[in-house]
Amino acid sequence: MSDTPSEAEPRGSASKDSGVKPGIDAGEPEIPEAPKVPEGPADEVSAARTGGALSKGDSARRAARGSDSGGTGSGGTGSGGTDFEKRKAEARDVDTRDVDTRDVDTQDLDEDEEWDGPVVESWFADVQAKPPAPIRDATLWAALATGVLSMLLLGDGLALNLLLVAIPAALGAYYAAQAAGRRPHRWTLVWGVGGLALLSVPALRDADWPSFLAVLAAVAAGSLALHGGRTWTGVLFGPIGLYTSLVTGPVWGWSGLRERSGGARGNVGPVVRAIAVAAVLLVVFGALFAGADAAFADLLGGLVPDASVSGGPWHAVLFVIGVVGALVVAHTAAAPVQWDRVEVPAGRPRGRVEWALPLIVLAALFAVFNAVQLAVLFGGYDAVLEKTGQTYAEYARQGFWQLLLVTLLTLLVIVFALRWAPRDSSGDWTLVRAVLGTLCVLALVVVASAVRRMDMYVEAYGLTRLRISVVTVELWLGLVIVLIMAAGVWGARWLPRAVLASAAAGVLAFGLVSSDALIAERNVQRYEAKGSFDLDYARGLSADAAPALGKLDEPLRSCALRSIAQDLAGADKSWYATSLGEARARDILDGRPLSPDADWNVCNRLDTELAYR
Repeated sequence: MSDTPSEAEPRGSASKDSGVKPGIDAGEPEIPEAPKVPEGPADEVSAARTGGALSKGDSARRAARGSDSGGTGSGGTGSGGTDFEKRKAEARDVDTRDVDTRDVDTQDLDEDEEWDGPVVESWFADVQAKPPAPIRDATLWAALATGVLSMLLLGDGLALNLLLVAIPAALGAYYAAQAAGRRPHRWTLVWGVGGLALLSVPALRDADWPSFLAVLAAVAAGSLALHGGRTWTGVLFGPIGLYTSLVTGPVWGWSGLRERSGGARGNVGPVVRAIAVAAVLLVVFGALFAGADAAFADLLGGLVPDASVSGGPWHAVLFVIGVVGALVVAHTAAAPVQWDRVEVPAGRPRGRVEWALPLIVLAALFAVFNAVQLAVLFGGYDAVLEKTGQTYAEYARQGFWQLLLVTLLTLLVIVFALRWAPRDSSGDWTLVRAVLGTLCVLALVVVASAVRRMDMYVEAYGLTRLRISVVTVELWLGLVIVLIMAAGVWGARWLPRAVLASAAAGVLAFGLVSSDALIAERNVQRYEAKGSFDLDYARGLSADAAPALGKLDEPLRSCALRSIAQDLAGADKSWYATSLGEARARDILDGRPLSPDADWNVCNRLDTELAYR
């Protein structure tokens, strides 16, 4: 959102015309410096020490007393007494506890004083969310719709129903943000659309692990859409902001509901009664029509979610989860935690020699290793294998994990090097760009070498979930290195959001590619070329692998598809809880049933024979 505190100027960057001191939130009243304490009555001295800062409640009480006593103007006197007596009365109402000192930056303290508070507390001094605007009717209806859809659709599993439940929750967040005066920012749309796209993965794929990653990434993207994080602290701490609304969100919604049901504007009661009567009529007449015609009963059974009495407690829990979740999301959109205001102190710059010498030595080591890799690549692996005594697969497997760790450690080295980099002159920045740029280029060669080694390992032993996952992570780490190099040229303001967006895009691509289908297809190709096949591993794949496994000859085809057929036979799901991968697997099995000759003994014999070819 473009006008949220998270998207506003950072703390300490207020303009000169705003009238706000640096280090003080622009949305809060300014706390002026304490004037000299005059000699006089104790009450007047107390008022001077507070700096004249009053809370909103004190200001209201002052205005009320002024109107009651007939006082007008700032310098006039009323019928109640002299100016001295008025100032004395006002001083009594000043409560120093109402002065919020959390917004005072430590740089505003006197030079003779030192900040003795916790450092971490000073980092998080300005992140508190402001009170949200009153909840709108549209937000309440969106929360109710989310709860009803959760109750009716989420009981059978996760597929398209998860996306259907998320849509009204997203609308409720939009209405809440609109009521709070927040306008959609371009990055808000990116995170929101990306989160909904990630929730489409469970609707397309039957595999649990890509769907799990997609749901987690969708929660992170949705949190960024609600908070509008743009710094590293805002991006990394953003998902935590949802948990801060777990209590305040439902309380906010309940107070709005009570206000509407008990006031003159209350219209909730008649609507609830109308919905209840309509539901009763639909149930009664729907049951009668279903009993009168079998075709209508079948149609009704496929379209209407299961709402049996036996599952009543579980449906009630799902309803509560849906309503609470929607209110949490809406409350976060209306009053986001200002994580972008977290101030992390910069590291102490080091001297050029102290900073650059270790990195130059590390870059030289990278260069030597990459030179050896290029020599092996162009000279062939046979000489290396003969010299080391390793097999082709052992050489590939041994190298990949070390190179993956090298890539991770290189990123950590770059992060700490940037924190302690010398930055006193343009020559320092030139040195930083040259050294870290060289290190990044050499790290990309390491990434390419690691990916090549895993490709060799897959050629020898086939593709698995672990192998495709770590290759995906390695490729993403290479992309992060490229983004760091680009930030060194064009600036790093966009880097936090770009890194998170690339991670979300990688998870989305990982789910859309259908990893289980890719694994099955690659292993089938390997079986056709070499005659070896890991039947035991193929049995553990999800229904997404059915199209590739269905191309095998009998009885191997039936042995590979038997576990998938058993899972589909035991799960009679509704259309909204069935993924596209499950639907395709059902069509394949219905079009060509399993062979009765593929019994347990035959499948075990094939597993042993094909595994050692």
